[in-house]
Amino acid sequence: MVKLTKETAFKAPSPRSETPIDKTTRIVREIIEEEGTQRKLKMERLRRSRLEREACTPAKPTAAARKTALKTVSAKAAAKR
Repeated sequence: MVKLTKETAFKAPSPRSETPIDKTTRIVREIIEEEGTQRKLKMERLRRSRLEREACTPAKPTAAARKTALKTVSAKAAAKR
């Protein structure tokens, strides 16, 4: 009979070697994560610049607002006649 010791009773699991599929999966996940991080940084940078640009420029009336304003002015001018 074998004498029980730490080494014989509790065997450490052997380290599993990385298969080619596991390696490919790991690399692809790293690439996707890196691209996602870059995309997020780019969106934040573009958002900041857009908000800064909008804050610096005065608001222009839209085409629909201009038409409504012209109609109102025309109606007031016609009413004065």
